[in-house]
Amino acid sequence: MKKQSRRRRSEEKDTLRPEYDFSKGVRGKHATKYAAGTNVVVLQPDVARDFRTAKEVNETLRAVSKMLQQHRKRSGRKTV
Repeated sequence: MKKQSRRRRSEEKDTLRPEYDFSKGVRGKHATKYAAGTNVVVLQPDVARDFRTAKEVNETLRAVSKMLQQHRKRSGRKTV
């Protein structure tokens, strides 16, 4: 197994432009608020080709969900 060399911060080349100043930034400041209202789902490439936008995915899933609810009502199944 090869040893991976790790650069120390002082050895790393600074490629950040001067106009980007993150010295007062807070990591994860909005992460909790964002995560509370968001569910991230990763689509397989073949599915992603058919659904280009989140709107298309949501419309399709709502239609399927409605069909499932109607089917469950007819068959007498309880929804979870």
